[in-house]
Amino acid sequence: MGKLKVPKNGNRKDLIVKAGAALFREKGFGAASMRDLAENLGIEAASLYNHIRSKNEILESICFNVANRFNSHLDEIETSNAEPLKKIETLLRFHIQQMVENYEEVIVSDREWKHLDDPYLSNFRIQRRNYRKRLASIIEDGIKKGEIKKIDAPTAVVIMLQAVSGIESWHRSTAKISGSELEDNMIVILVEGMKK
Repeated sequence: MGKLKVPKNGNRKDLIVKAGAALFREKGFGAASMRDLAENLGIEAASLYNHIRSKNEILESICFNVANRFNSHLDEIETSNAEPLKKIETLLRFHIQQMVENYEEVIVSDREWKHLDDPYLSNFRIQRRNYRKRLASIIEDGIKKGEIKKIDAPTAVVIMLQAVSGIESWHRSTAKISGSELEDNMIVILVEGMKK
């Protein structure tokens, strides 16, 4: 076992969090151990504790890094002058790109957040609920403006987010289209289907 090898422009904690995301996605948070993580990083388990408190701290970092990215993007979209359907398209493209480029972190934050300890668990649950409400509000605005069909906005949000979550199977596919083709196909299916 050696020292933690940190890439240029990186830091030890980011490296540990990234490796933690890969491990939690593969094994699930409950089954993964700090010993597993240390082995994957090629260091002694005791060395990990010089950089991180626990695997819960890793999960907190993953979940809130992802949540902050998504919330910041939504803040920008909400304040833009774009029409509601364009806002939805822009948000969906961002979600798809995140699933293609930061797949392990996004999947872990989506599937393993229930293992967070309070107060992080309560905070994250509220953020998830508020995020979905904000998306639904954009859809409702589009319905009022006659741009989007009369649909149940909360149901539409669930369907869109579940469809994006399904990109996990694209990562496992051996005969897959490119990430940009995937994005364009999903936009046609999800956004065009809402258009009035």
